Amino acid sequence: MSVIKMADLDLSGKRVLIRQDLNVPLKRGVVADGTRILASLPTIKLALKKGAKVMLMSHLGRPTEGEYEHLYSMAPVANYLTALLEQPVRLEQNWLEPDFIPVEEGEVVLCENVRFNIGEKKNDDALARRMAQMCDVFVMDAFGTAHRAQASTHGIAKYAPVACAGPLLAAELDALGKALDNPARPLVAIVGGSKVSTKLMVLETLSQKVDQLIVGGGIANTFIAAEGFNVGNSLYEAELIDTCKQLRSAAQAKGGDIPVPTDVVCGKHFAENAEAETKKVDAVEDDDMIFDIGPKSASQLAEILKTAGTIVWNGPVGVFEFNQFGEGTKEIAMAIAESDAFSIAGGGDTLAAVAKYKICEDISYISTGGGAFLEFLEGKKLPAVEILEQRAAG
Repeated sequence: MSVIKMADLDLSGKRVLIRQDLNVPLKRGVVADGTRILASLPTIKLALKKGAKVMLMSHLGRPTEGEYEHLYSMAPVANYLTALLEQPVRLEQNWLEPDFIPVEEGEVVLCENVRFNIGEKKNDDALARRMAQMCDVFVMDAFGTAHRAQASTHGIAKYAPVACAGPLLAAELDALGKALDNPARPLVAIVGGSKVSTKLMVLETLSQKVDQLIVGGGIANTFIAAEGFNVGNSLYEAELIDTCKQLRSAAQAKGGDIPVPTDVVCGKHFAENAEAETKKVDAVEDDDMIFDIGPKSASQLAEILKTAGTIVWNGPVGVFEFNQFGEGTKEIAMAIAESDAFSIAGGGDTLAAVAKYKICEDISYISTGGGAFLEFLEGKKLPAVEILEQRAAG
């Protein structure tokens, strides 16, 4: 993908406005998980090293536009950044006032929540122009919001004197391009999650691109039902059984397959203390709930992963939060970790599994974007990336 990269620009003495994804969970007014802030740190440090006057902006939560709400203030993020950078990070509440905020070379200023501004979500043109006037260079570095056309992600990039991709966004695009545009074969994709409907486009798009598609979670349950097996009280979507049949037939016609589990792990109720029972897929009872793939199915999938050239992972294959229903996801995680393939993992639940099984260092690239990662897998153009490409093309 051809975009201007911040790393290649001379930023000395320039007002650089960086859109980052600092939307972190807060607990009692402090940052509860700083993963996203830590991921943004190299970009800030690079801008400082290049002599920039650094301004940061992000959304936090879902406040009502046009209203200041203390609950959604970026103040805890400013405090967290101050500690990490070992220099003051000033929070500017009225950053869109007529007199633009003063910022010196080597200074870092954090703008208050972009969603406090009316027109942010609707990509208001006047708001975008106003933001663009604040800077010499706009840096889009929030891959997690790149699928949204909003004033601070898309509109501003139309009007800023220079619009470029930050290191985090550039790395995401490079990794995703490597995984999907020109992958080492075989390309294997794992798509888990509760519903086929939410990932139908991903399944359809990937089934055309991959050599092997693996499904898990509630999605796998619908494929099991499509094969005529009883899924008891399991989460599945009866109205998408025909779709699953078509997807599997299409995969087989190409010489691949979408393997359906031959054994499963069931429980009678969804709870941390639910008793787990491994059964053949044709032995599921009416009051059973399928919460994981069985050990035989997990080992078959692990074998497929061992021979992969590229692995794309989005979603666990079972209710891994409960240990008795986590063995399938664990085996797949370990197979990916041990594989020589280029691997990319994305999505909140996937990252939680990566953390739980301590394989972070063994995944080639971990994507920071949930919705954006999914939309990229669906083959959709991400608006905030598309505008950067247009600006680069002149």
